[in-house]
Amino acid sequence: MGNFALAGNLKFLSLGDILQFLGSNSSTGVLYITSRYTQTQGKIYFVKGNPVNASAGSLVGIDALNSLFGWVDGGFEFRDEGVSCERIIKKSRMQIILDALSMLDDGQIERLGPVSFSEKSKSSGNSIKLPIIKGPLIDYTYIVDEEEFRANNKIVAEGKHGGWLWVILEGVAEIVKKTPTGHLKLLRIGEGAFIGSLTSFLMLEGTVRSAAIFAVTNVQLGVLDSRSLSVDFLRMSNSFRNLAISLDKRMKQVTDMAVDIHLNKIRLEEYINIKNQVIKQGDGEENLFEITEGVAHIVRHTEHGYVPLGSLYPGDFFGNIPFLDLGQEPFHASVFGSDNLEFKKISPDSFQQEYNQLQPTIKNFIDHLATCISVTSMVTCEFHKKSSRK
Repeated sequence: MGNFALAGNLKFLSLGDILQFLGSNSSTGVLYITSRYTQTQGKIYFVKGNPVNASAGSLVGIDALNSLFGWVDGGFEFRDEGVSCERIIKKSRMQIILDALSMLDDGQIERLGPVSFSEKSKSSGNSIKLPIIKGPLIDYTYIVDEEEFRANNKIVAEGKHGGWLWVILEGVAEIVKKTPTGHLKLLRIGEGAFIGSLTSFLMLEGTVRSAAIFAVTNVQLGVLDSRSLSVDFLRMSNSFRNLAISLDKRMKQVTDMAVDIHLNKIRLEEYINIKNQVIKQGDGEENLFEITEGVAHIVRHTEHGYVPLGSLYPGDFFGNIPFLDLGQEPFHASVFGSDNLEFKKISPDSFQQEYNQLQPTIKNFIDHLATCISVTSMVTCEFHKKSSRK
């Protein structure tokens, strides 16, 4: 292995930027690309700054290199080493970058990450685009059994009691809510995604499923050891455990809000009071807050108006969680408070440190929960857009 020369995160330095940097320095070596959403390692071979070959799974050459532009959530490492492979890629660097970015925008290159769109997921009974939410690489530590469901069969029934927690090993499932106007499709989940909530592995009696889940394709599920997971969960600090439970409640809030907006049951004035705006959408708020009294309403401002995404109560948190992207405040939503809202400032640093030390499955579950909140917020806004056009 050659000398280490450059490393980083693809969220902060894109593959196009890396290609230009290595080209300007006439670098020779191998660029290794990894993602927590695949076991495959991508490789791009450079000679005097020019990409000459690439590999990603079964793909090689320009097809492999193009596919790596879709690895927007991953890491890279360039090593200065000899390259003896045949030159298969003949395009110039800028032509490679321009072509790949165009294909990425057109959906010809799949984005490898927690959320992806596929041709099959671009339409549903709601006439909105439902992406497939995937999880990180599956941790098999807690899997104690496997179950299989055939396409179109029900995996979970809404309103039924149940404490099982699963991870999807293969296939795609759909989360559906029952409404007076029929079933409402909310999310699609794929490999690495979890089925169940925090209350599932806390072994709370009387756990009721808040939505139905159907298999879209044949689905292979890994049954997780709820007892072991609950032990690990209870090892967390009280503060982090409360944060996780607050996220779980936030997910239920935005799901219920999606249904209410679809049914035109929302009275916007109940959520917005400009005088009591705590966080303005887009502000660079760096702090996290815990509610001690009152109610905080999470509202996104869109080109079609304000869209309520949920309400938070004492014991819940709002503000900036640097290690999670909820797709809500501070960058994608505002926070409005009730007249009696009171809260205390929390430093997110201790949460960050504890999050970094979590067991992989617990961390994956929390990441997945945050992604589901973000995508459900997007779906809620899409329902609002549809209703505003009627």
